[in-house]
Amino acid sequence: MDFNFTEEQTMLRDTVASWLSDNYGFEARWAAIKAGGGEKPGAWQAYAEELGILGAGFSEDLGGLGGGVTEHMIVMEEFGKALALEDYLGAAVVAGSFIRHAGWNGAAALAEGIIAGTAKPAFAYAEAQARYTWHDLKTTARKDGDAYVLNGHKGVVMGGPTATHFIVTARTSGGQRDRAGVAVFLVDKESKGLVTRDYPNIDGPSASEVFFENVSVPASNLIADNAIDLVERVIDEATVASLAEACGVLQKMHEQTLDYTKTRKQFGQPLASFQALQHRMVDMYIAWQQAVSMTYMATIKVTEDDAATRAKAVSAAKVQVARALKFVGENAIQLHGGMGMTEEMPVSHYFKRGTLLRNLFGGEDKHIVRYENLSIGKDA
Repeated sequence: MDFNFTEEQTMLRDTVASWLSDNYGFEARWAAIKAGGGEKPGAWQAYAEELGILGAGFSEDLGGLGGGVTEHMIVMEEFGKALALEDYLGAAVVAGSFIRHAGWNGAAALAEGIIAGTAKPAFAYAEAQARYTWHDLKTTARKDGDAYVLNGHKGVVMGGPTATHFIVTARTSGGQRDRAGVAVFLVDKESKGLVTRDYPNIDGPSASEVFFENVSVPASNLIADNAIDLVERVIDEATVASLAEACGVLQKMHEQTLDYTKTRKQFGQPLASFQALQHRMVDMYIAWQQAVSMTYMATIKVTEDDAATRAKAVSAAKVQVARALKFVGENAIQLHGGMGMTEEMPVSHYFKRGTLLRNLFGGEDKHIVRYENLSIGKDA
């Protein structure tokens, strides 16, 4: 397979990398975290107006750049290197996937808002009892005339504090764990009866608990009904994008550790001069490169029409990348010594982000079981 990027994709990578390098240093990021608010002031509008990357994955008919999952991968990898705080994953990747696949009448208007930076949807899908079973839903949507009434609770909604809307999965019919009867809605954050509770994640960016109490949503905001297959496809595409971010995190942990071992001395010699530690650095490099290769493969496979082919590629990549994050992260911290866990050291922030990414959309164990089940023809 051809893993080379087109000229346009290379320009996209260079543009994003250059802007982040000039505007998103570690000190600027840390200052934004301490100030609260969940993102760097002015960054989102820069993504929309200065860089135009919020339209990277949208078709030209919708005002975008005509890209797709590869463009999302490029942007997310650069975000991973910079530890960017903004929820590009929810607002551009997830929302873009629903717009691309759902055939929803409101798609053009939402895409226009996202590309302009005025609409920032966050994905509200996780429920405490579900344990990564996306159709296990207690959140309900009851038809009421020309609207639906939502009741329920969604947890760990990334990007929730700065969102303008939520993309919400809810049950319109059937039992709690039935695959049938799962619907997807676009819900305005200012809707009556919608309450959020915001808090910082372990890695700095904020998330929200979102509560729905008789929240009325216009029927025109129903993105899709009987949509569990669509939801699983969108989450697979989002998972691949998050793996690309993880590859950026892996690269920086390796680079920072390599630089540190060249300058830190023990017994009068740089740590990098000890052969055992040289071997360990090589193992870290191999783990990072294997993660990149698996992510690229999954990015290609996630566009396949066959659901099982997509899902197997995504789960295989998730397992490989999760293992790499654990191995590289733990070695990076160990080789930095006690300094590696302090907030003043950038490597500690990359480690925390990597820890979150390991479990986003399901951890290693979940994806091993999913891959095994798909391999023998069972439901994932």
